Amino acid sequence: MNTTLLDTLKAKLGATGVLSGADISDKYAADWSRSNPQRPIAVLRPRTTDEVAFILKACHSAGQPLVVQGGLTGLCGGATPHAGEIALSLERLTGIEEIDPVSQTLTVLAGTPLETVQDAAAAAGFRFPLDLGARGSCTIGGNISTNAGGNEVIRYGMARALVLGLEAVLPDGTVISSMNRMLKNNAGFDLKQLFIGTEGTLGVVTRAVLRLFPAPLSGCTALCAAGDLPSVLKLLSHASRRFGSGLSAFEVMWADYVDFVLQHAKGVRLPFEVRHALYALIEFEGLQPETDTALFETVLEEAMTDGMVRDVVIARSEKEAANLWKIRDAIGEVAPLLTSAAHFDISAPIGAIEALIDAVKKDLAASFSGATQLTFGHLGDSNLHLVTSTGRTEDTQKLYELVYRRVGEFHGSVSAEHGIGMIKKKYLGLSRSAEEIDLMRKLKALLDPKGILNPGRVI
Repeated sequence: MNTTLLDTLKAKLGATGVLSGADISDKYAADWSRSNPQRPIAVLRPRTTDEVAFILKACHSAGQPLVVQGGLTGLCGGATPHAGEIALSLERLTGIEEIDPVSQTLTVLAGTPLETVQDAAAAAGFRFPLDLGARGSCTIGGNISTNAGGNEVIRYGMARALVLGLEAVLPDGTVISSMNRMLKNNAGFDLKQLFIGTEGTLGVVTRAVLRLFPAPLSGCTALCAAGDLPSVLKLLSHASRRFGSGLSAFEVMWADYVDFVLQHAKGVRLPFEVRHALYALIEFEGLQPETDTALFETVLEEAMTDGMVRDVVIARSEKEAANLWKIRDAIGEVAPLLTSAAHFDISAPIGAIEALIDAVKKDLAASFSGATQLTFGHLGDSNLHLVTSTGRTEDTQKLYELVYRRVGEFHGSVSAEHGIGMIKKKYLGLSRSAEEIDLMRKLKALLDPKGILNPGRVI
């Protein structure tokens, strides 16, 4: 590394703002995927947008590549350093700047953990509905740059739908401040979209204006058991019509996933006497506590009467609701138990999901003996998660190729919510046309002509 560049950065950021040598811990060597860990040659830890701009301008002039790191909870290798790269960590760029109750917005620095944003909104009587299992570690800047999804997309949309404005720094150090607070603003190009979901390849998000929503006054949770996927899809349609926008979560778990969780996760219990083929975890939130519970029960009774579900357990307390969610959230505990597993975050048209799963199962049976597959997902937003493993490292790549090939055949996406990063880059062409990918490359070349920012990721 250019020692003059390092000295320049140390002079700007201070002794604690630059880590090098033995001061760089393994934490910075990889994201949660732990794919091809590599220690960066230095870690830069800015506290302000001005410092981020200084870093990028200096590195642009020197031709020094950087990888941007938030909470390092990504699953695609996008925040894992490559040889010779500096890590730009936003772990000190934190804080809630403002909550505006009139416009129902929250202004925040990009390194702030998602859970901190949720808690600040709740303390002000509002809700920030983006939610995922890594809420305590993932950062809002990372959520924005990957267009994170999570548990409540069916009601509130992806991260993109929750961002009104943002500030970002281009690879040459130029600051683009588009801190819009309005729901309607069609004054020219919506420039924030250049940085939402582009995984830090076009610029570094430093601040954002987020949408808040009134805190719900009631919440109902139930676990439904069903015999097949068509019944679950009928339940989804029924719940959507009857609950309207109050349907906030519709999580589906296949028996292979639930049985594995019951066997390996601590403190998880299935509240049914017999096992079933599928389970749907439904959540309804409303503003009429005196009638919402009765509506929830009526809708599920209708589903039982019409044969959509075979059994239902309704949570009667927050503790019971949390116990039901433990089943769904246990994936973080049990997934590491599968050796050399291939993790899939895919989507397909809802009507094609059953055929896609059947095709994947047949392919696995034909290609491998004793393969384990865990199947679960948000489903209401077309998102399906698969974890597959044969226990043999040499099979992992073939598993990826097998599943992604099927996803392409069913006109689905190889990344529903986690992003592309490095791990899925070779499969992007299965979900995007050559013309689309060419346009992505042109945008990258225009904004980052030296290719210093997250080089080699996505495209």
